[in-house]
Amino acid sequence: MNRRTFLISTATMAALPARAGQFSGKIRKSLKWSMAQKAAQGMPLVDAFKKLRACGFEGVEPSLMGHVTLENAAEWAAAGKAAGLIIDGTVGGRANTLEAGLEITRRLGGDSMLVVLEYPQDKPVQRTWKDAVARMKEAASPAEKLGVRMLVENVWNTFTISAFDMARLIDDIGSAWVGVHLDIGNQMRWGVAEHWVEVLGNRSMKLDVKEYDLDKAMKEGMRKGFDTPLGEGSINWPAVRAELARIQFTGWAAAEVKAGDWDYLADVARRMDKVLDL
Repeated sequence: MNRRTFLISTATMAALPARAGQFSGKIRKSLKWSMAQKAAQGMPLVDAFKKLRACGFEGVEPSLMGHVTLENAAEWAAAGKAAGLIIDGTVGGRANTLEAGLEITRRLGGDSMLVVLEYPQDKPVQRTWKDAVARMKEAASPAEKLGVRMLVENVWNTFTISAFDMARLIDDIGSAWVGVHLDIGNQMRWGVAEHWVEVLGNRSMKLDVKEYDLDKAMKEGMRKGFDTPLGEGSINWPAVRAELARIQFTGWAAAEVKAGDWDYLADVARRMDKVLDL
């Protein structure tokens, strides 16, 4: 190849659009604010948000338990608007503070609040189930008025340890304003990630993205399974993507892994691109 041919070929390649992944334009990348707190220490919020944009994220999800309040919601919303970073939702909703959390989320401009339902193991489980269903039904009306969905997360408190449990819970509540914030990773303790996607179907309205290594968990302890970079553990990501495609999933996926510096966060964003085929 002579120099002229090389230059033409190079120019042609540069003019080609970037490869579009299976979920390009369908899944948007967010992350938990707790992942960026260390890197953002001492920085104005708007500057930290701009850095997150530069790392490859479109959104961020702060916690209602220590990050955002009614008093500082306007500051967070203004920083997001100035930086071009969307506060797509909040995390840390609890049964006794659902209405307050919904209001904070609305002021931030978010469209969802992640809810963790309690499982007091010293009480009858059927009563706990009925209480949870009743409380979520009660809060569904203010959720609708505010335009904020309440999304129940599958967590390690063992309240819902199968996708069928979670599906039944959402169906028992029976509101379009209550769904699932599906954590791809948490369920690996009890089951198979893609099966949760399959069973829950369109009940899953947002995703959390993390990795889990079953071998490491068996050898070093259950929580050690999470100490694995995205794409290098036991999750069958092609199978997860296949099920997400089958249910025609679109929306936000938030990284939920350990905190780190800006280079590390940019690497997390790139790994999300790979495992989700963005």
